[in-house]
Amino acid sequence: MIAKDFARQLFNLEGRVAFVTGAGSGIGQMIAWALASAGARVVGFDLREDGGLKETVQNIEAIGGQAALYAGDVRQLSDLRAAIAFTHERFGRLDIAVNAAGIANANPALEMESEQWQRVIDINLTGVWNSCKAEAELMLKSGGGAIINIASMSGIIVNRGLDQAHYNSSKAGVIHLSKSLAMEWIEKGIRVNSISPGYTATPMNTRPEMVHQTREFESQTPIQRMAKVEEMAGPALFLASDAASFCTGVDLVVDGGFICW
Repeated sequence: MIAKDFARQLFNLEGRVAFVTGAGSGIGQMIAWALASAGARVVGFDLREDGGLKETVQNIEAIGGQAALYAGDVRQLSDLRAAIAFTHERFGRLDIAVNAAGIANANPALEMESEQWQRVIDINLTGVWNSCKAEAELMLKSGGGAIINIASMSGIIVNRGLDQAHYNSSKAGVIHLSKSLAMEWIEKGIRVNSISPGYTATPMNTRPEMVHQTREFESQTPIQRMAKVEEMAGPALFLASDAASFCTGVDLVVDGGFICW
């Protein structure tokens, strides 16, 4: 017999603690808010406290939630371990982690210097590795958990008109890293999945100078628009919750049908 509130119980995150990198803006900020609205206590992590990260915490507290912030660099494992230690001290455990910190830029491969390549790899891929490692260390003490890494459809396809071999490679790495860790940690009670967004209306993609490229993004997407950042919250809530208790090693593509063409 299914309880009347069965669906609500599946997605209820009350009593759980979440850690979100890139929580100061865009997809990471929206997911942090969504996790809090489902009942989780949230620690937001980003490069700076000013601006978006403080706003993330303030908005969670405004709806009666509990949140804290920690500033650091995902390229530094020591920063992440310190942030996870802070999470443990503040909330006593870790159940959910979302790794959304990342950057994007474009440059033809023949014109790209090694420094540009390395910076994208260091933040987008090594930063996710550092994050997963630090998070899993506390999750093991908490009895397991769910890690969600934000990848991209650019890890699956090559975007028409965008010369970004470094970005595409970093996101392909995130997808396969997630699958690899999912299998390594399956007996430890840690589920690892990824979300691959399509073109999304983040602050990075909606700058005034991007208007012509934005129109291209919309016309190339079968659903004929970019995703709203809110449309990444549902997939993250699903993968973080008991509704996805049998899902690990999954790359959930949320792209408006883009990779079908």
